[in-house]
Amino acid sequence: MNTPVLTIAERSNIDAGSWFSKLSQPLRNAILSRAVVRRLQDGAMLSARGGPAEEWCGVAKGAVRVSSVSLSGKQVTLTYVEPGTWFGDISLFDGLPRTHDSNAHGETTLLVVRKADFKELLSQHTELYEALLRLNCRRLRLMFDAVEDLNTRPLASRLAKQILLLARSYGIAQGEEIRIGLQLAQEDLAQLLGASRQRVNQELKGFERDGAVRIEPTRLVVLSKEKLLAISSK
Repeated sequence: MNTPVLTIAERSNIDAGSWFSKLSQPLRNAILSRAVVRRLQDGAMLSARGGPAEEWCGVAKGAVRVSSVSLSGKQVTLTYVEPGTWFGDISLFDGLPRTHDSNAHGETTLLVVRKADFKELLSQHTELYEALLRLNCRRLRLMFDAVEDLNTRPLASRLAKQILLLARSYGIAQGEEIRIGLQLAQEDLAQLLGASRQRVNQELKGFERDGAVRIEPTRLVVLSKEKLLAISSK
């Protein structure tokens, strides 16, 4: 049985990751030497809330949907982990169960490091401790920014900002347009923003009338980053 390996595009996504690319070459090599490739179909569960933490992962292709269940029993999307991003280290550090569900969103490829290998990497590379501390400080800042936006910015501003983030992470340039490769329903966008689908739909139609985006089934196409930037700054 052949051991799965990353494609050239998948390896490029890992190498170009904003966190991973700043590590020293010896540490990057050490991580890659302990990681195994795992390919998941759309919707496949990676981990469940309350389950034990056994793996540290890097996304090489696709996305990982992180979600929770509301009091009414509805699944609510909190974020999508994009290619080049590593996740799962917090529960490996504190030893507590996973805090959310995580599933593949679309066909997804992961680099997976087992808990024992993660601990070994930490013991052999002090640099990894410092790098993960910086990573978690960045996560905390982003979380504070998101809370501030939720409480101080109108929905149109937050939606424009979210679309720009998606375009940066999943954008596929097609001439003057940028097609967002991540398949998202308007309900998914609404959950990310803590708003109703109806309100998000209204704002998107306004963006479309203004020539900022084009709405396609389960896809958004950015027509003008400048117009979205103007809306996001209001």
